[in-house]
Amino acid sequence: MRIALRLVSVLAIFCFSASARQDQKPAPAAAFKMPPEAAKVPNPVKPTAASIAAGKKVYGYDCAMCHGADGGGKGDLGVDMKLKMLDYTDPAALKDMTDGELFYIIKNGKGDMPSEGDRAKPEEVWNLVNYMRSFAKKDAAAKPKS
Repeated sequence: MRIALRLVSVLAIFCFSASARQDQKPAPAAAFKMPPEAAKVPNPVKPTAASIAAGKKVYGYDCAMCHGADGGGKGDLGVDMKLKMLDYTDPAALKDMTDGELFYIIKNGKGDMPSEGDRAKPEEVWNLVNYMRSFAKKDAAAKPKS
């Protein structure tokens, strides 16, 4: 009898706390703040063909599903989640961002974008930054000159 009474008490507390949690609204996401020194970090990896190829490989695994295989911001997962993405093929998209800022966002995440954290070595992230920058250059080269 004692065990049954305790079980009922625990169950009642659990149900009450669960219903109270359902009534609570989730806390708003913290505003994204980048340390000012992050923007000043220079890219130590030169944008060579080898660096861009290595960045392309990482991008294909980790980024294309949301940002699109061509960098246009229309990856399948991003579209399904109704995420608004930058179009990296537009030279204006990353024009005001430093390589240090891009590195920080990739490494730490931003908004719905998860962080790479320790999964990617710094050189891999810098290669990815170089590859992202190459989208706008490819697009500009493909456009006919007037």
